[in-house]
Amino acid sequence: MEIKDISGELEAVSEKIRVALGDKDGAREKCLKDCREIIRLSSTSIRAIHRREKEKAAELISEAERLVRKTQKDLSKLHPDLLSANYIHDSFKEYAEASITFAVIFERSIPDPDRLRVAYPAYLNGLAESVGEMRRFVLDSLRSHEFSVAEELLAIMDHIYTVLVTMDFPDAITYGLRRNTDSVRGIIEKTRGDLTLLINNDLLQKKISLLERKIR
Repeated sequence: MEIKDISGELEAVSEKIRVALGDKDGAREKCLKDCREIIRLSSTSIRAIHRREKEKAAELISEAERLVRKTQKDLSKLHPDLLSANYIHDSFKEYAEASITFAVIFERSIPDPDRLRVAYPAYLNGLAESVGEMRRFVLDSLRSHEFSVAEELLAIMDHIYTVLVTMDFPDAITYGLRRNTDSVRGIIEKTRGDLTLLINNDLLQKKISLLERKIR
C-alpha cells in the first residue's frame, strides 16, 4: 500500500491558519492598546465631572467615543468575535459609565445605549457603576445643604435600580450584572440613610434656632 505524502497539503493549511491567527493577534494587541486608552479617558472624565469641569469632561468623553467607534469599525468586519472579549466589555463599560454620569449630572438625562454604540451588557454595568458616582454628588450636595439636589439625584438612583433589578438574566449574558445590581441597592440604602439623617438634623437645627429667637 502506497502512503500518500500529505506534508505539502498540511503545510499549506498550517500556513493559512498561521497567517489568520497572526492577523487576529495583531488586531487584538492594537485593540488592547485602544481599550486601555478608553478606560483612561473615561476615568479622567469622571474626575473632571466631580470637579464640575463640564467642557473638559465632554472633550474626554468625546475622545473616548472616537476610540469606541474606531474599535468597533476595526473589528466588526474581520474579527467580530473579538467584540465579545472581556477587555472590550470592560472598556466600553467604563465609557458608558462616564457618559451616563455626565448626562445625569449636567443634563439630568440618561443616554441611549444605541447612541453610545455599546453592547447592552456593557451599558447596563456602566449604568450600575454610575450610581456610585452619583452618591458622591449627593454627599457633596448634602455638605452644601442643597437637599433638593440630593433628593433629585437619589430619585434617579432609585429609578436606575428599578430598571437593573428587572434584568434577571444569566451572568454569562450580562457579564455579572446581578452582582453590580446588589451593590447598587446597598449604595442607595446607605445614601438614603445619609440624606434622611442630615435632613432631620437640619430641621431640628432650624426648630432650635426658631425657639431660641422666641426665648430672646
